[in-house]
Amino acid sequence: EAIAARIGQIKAQIEATSSTYDKEKLEERKAKLSGGVAVLYIGAPSEVEMKEKKDRVDDALSATRAAVAEGIVPGGGVAFIRCLPALEELKGDNDDENTGIAIIRRAIEEPLRQIVENAGVEGAVIVQKVKDGKGDFGYNARTATFENFFAAGVIDPAKVTRVALENAASIAGMFLTTECVIADKKEENPMPAMPNPGMGGMGGMM
Repeated sequence: EAIAARIGQIKAQIEATSSTYDKEKLEERKAKLSGGVAVLYIGAPSEVEMKEKKDRVDDALSATRAAVAEGIVPGGGVAFIRCLPALEELKGDNDDENTGIAIIRRAIEEPLRQIVENAGVEGAVIVQKVKDGKGDFGYNARTATFENFFAAGVIDPAKVTRVALENAASIAGMFLTTECVIADKKEENPMPAMPNPGMGGMGGMM
């Protein structure tokens, strides 16, 4: 309503002005408001912080476009948890397929489990409580409370959630059909030797 009122004001200004230049600028302004165009000015004390803020804005814009394209779902891994009942009814044709379904059931819990554990809370307990809930009920790791995620604004674009699941399945499929995988070996750094407490200052030597 506020945007429509502003567009009406600009139209009145266009009719009132006799300057061709002003009319062109007012028409541009009206077109931007009518078409939903906005200009964001991002500032920061340092170049590093400015780039970081710009990346956040780019992420927000991409998420917004994805939400407009396919809608939104509860965030924080809750959307995946709500998929579990459909998987519970899924049965494979053989033991290998049933094993694969069980792995997916476990993997689909991991986003929520990881979020909770990153917040320093026991993942298994929270996951079970969210499973027992319904709809948009989830655990907000920021506030450490259970709440309705849509009401709290904890949401994800449905497209992002779908693509994340599709990409994970694609990578898992590649692993299953690959004969070997190369990974970095974790280096085990030995603990440094403790200094001899009797040598401090060498005061005990004759």
